[in-house]
Amino acid sequence: MPRIAEVRAPAEPSSPEQRARHLRILRAAARMGAEKGLERVQMHEVAKEAGVAIATLYRYFPSKTHLFTAVMAEQVDRFSESVQRPKPGMTPEDAVGEVLVLASRQLLRRPALATAMLQSSNSANAAAVADAGRIDLTFRQIVLRTLGIAEPTVMDVTLIRLLMQCWYGVLQSSLNGRASVPDTESDIRIACRLLLAPRSNASSARVSR
Repeated sequence: MPRIAEVRAPAEPSSPEQRARHLRILRAAARMGAEKGLERVQMHEVAKEAGVAIATLYRYFPSKTHLFTAVMAEQVDRFSESVQRPKPGMTPEDAVGEVLVLASRQLLRRPALATAMLQSSNSANAAAVADAGRIDLTFRQIVLRTLGIAEPTVMDVTLIRLLMQCWYGVLQSSLNGRASVPDTESDIRIACRLLLAPRSNASSARVSR
């Protein structure tokens, strides 16, 4: 299990050069994570691959937990930008199911990296690893946008949190070889229908159909 090595907060890139360096680190970590898996990735190797000093790497990412949670956050951000509007005639909950199925397919294409990201983000304390909360917020925004909910209720937020926890569990079962790809995708779609049924705009959505 990855451990958080230091208490101090990671540095945030501010200049264009720092942001480019930060992104090179994330891309290098993603490549190495896909090849080796979390346990075999060494921080000094990531620094060398990214062309930065080891001190620079640790300034931004004090541990592999920080690093691979940030890798997932960056990929979730890019995925959010690619999500398209639901197809005409598709129910909102089924539209969310298709979004999560698409996200699952992208993650499962590189199983070693997916395991590294999920293990890191799921073990990260949001108070110490800010990118963990960023992942949750981005996925919540994706789901709310797909559902067509502009002003979520407390119940909406709770349902989405439960859905994401369920989705992570289904992905882990797939990565562990305990669920086939068809079963994984079916489980995701069913979970969306069940967990999102009580959402705040469910009645108006049914009326509009």
